[in-house]
This record gives sequence, structure tokens and C-alpha cells, in this order.
Amino acid sequence: MSKIRLFKKPRPPALGSLQRPRGAAAPPRAERSGSRWRLRGLWAVGSLFVPLQPASSDTRGRHGTSVMARAADRDAEQERSRYSHLEKMTDLVAVWEVALSDGVHKIEFEHGTTSGKRVVYVDGKEEIRREWMFKLVGKETFTVGATKTKAAINIDAVSGFAYEYTLEINGKSLKKHMENRLKTTNTWILNLDGTDYRVVLEKDTMDVWCNGQKMETAGEFVEDGTETHFTVADHSCCIKAVSSGKRKEGIIHTLIVNNREIPEAVE
Repeated sequence: MSKIRLFKKPRPPALGSLQRPRGAAAPPRAERSGSRWRLRGLWAVGSLFVPLQPASSDTRGRHGTSVMARAADRDAEQERSRYSHLEKMTDLVAVWEVALSDGVHKIEFEHGTTSGKRVVYVDGKEEIRREWMFKLVGKETFTVGATKTKAAINIDAVSGFAYEYTLEINGKSLKKHMENRLKTTNTWILNLDGTDYRVVLEKDTMDVWCNGQKMETAGEFVEDGTETHFTVADHSCCIKAVSSGKRKEGIIHTLIVNNREIPEAVE
């Protein structure tokens, strides 16, 4: 005679408790729908299947689903905010300050190493924007300042996911450009009537710039050299050029404002 064993049907847990039963699969991941994140799918509880979606306002708290949805919303928002902050921090990869005759210009470069995005700002103004670039290395060319000086940013891969960014001005590295400016220009910083002025002399052309504007000048020969006259804020200015008597030093240029000699600035 065969034996018959009776099994007691397990009682499903109360709907108010959504603890995962032993051996049950993990709940589905949260997915975004529109501007919100929501849980999709079903979770087996005993012999019941409870939809894991935000509960309506009249059943808020029932089955615990609205609580879980709010928790998923909060976690997803924190995760998204964290990575958004990280993306903003890593997109800006290089900042340079470049001294030209018309002023000191700030160049900023953003490079998204995932999307290939490239953005170039000159003095806070967007000059170049490329949202999607399959090639992560290359060159971006643009102009800087009122003089339309040619500039280029080179993007080179160093190793793995590391990149190197170098700035060129008129086809020369920034270091070479600055060394060349020390030989071909003179710069003075002065304050007149509470306003700061930056005066630059280009030795090869004898052009004079003040706070980004090219000045009207009048040159004359004097007994010991030449003088270049111009006016800044109703103040008479003069750049005197005299020979140093030494071959290596060449001609010495001196700025005189209101009969007072202004010391040269080093940028």
C-alpha cells in the first residue's frame, strides 16, 4: 500500500511586508521614464506577484511600493548628480594665459574623453564647439584678440586614457612665444587717475598699444635717439629710444609719463 504524504500549503506573507523570500531573484533595476525613475517588473512574494511600481496617492504606503520607488528615485538622483559633477570637473582640462600686444588673454579648453567633445573659450567667449568627435586626438585652430593672432591647441595621447594638451601661438609653443616677446616688445604697467593701464611697444614696427587699443603716435628724431609721443587719458606720454652702446643690449626703450620714468614690467 503506497503512502500518501500531505503537505501543508505555506501561507503567503502579509502584503504589507515586502521582504525578499529566500532563494527569490533580486528585484529588477530602476529604469528612467520621462523625468522620473521608476521600478519595472514583478517580484514574487510567496504565491503572489506584486507589481513594483510607485503606488497611487490613494494607496501610498500600501505594499510598501511607494516607499521603495521614492528610495529608488533618491538613489538614482544622487548617482546622476555625482557623475554629472564629475563630468563638469573633468571636461575642463587646460587653462592658459597669453600675453599679446592688445592684452593678456585667457584660453580655456574642454575635452570630453568619452564623447570627444571639444570646446574652446577665449576670454570667456565660446570660439569652437564640437559635441561628438570619434577621433580623440587632433588639433583645433582659432584666433585670439584684436590682432587676430593665430593659435592652435594640440591634443596628443600620452598613454592609455591620458592626454596632453599644448598651446601654440603663431606656430610656436607658448614658451617660445613668451621668449620671443621678451626680445621684440616692451611692456609697462601704470596707474593714472585711479585707472590701470598696460602700455606695450612692438619694437619691430614701433606700434604702441594701450589696454587693447592701438594708439595714434607721432615720432621724431632727437639728439640721442628717437621719441614716440602719444596721449593716455589726457596725460602726455613718450617712449624714448637710445643706444645702449653695447651690441648685446642694443637699443633701450624708456616710457616717460608726465616727465616721470615708468619702470618696465615683466609678464
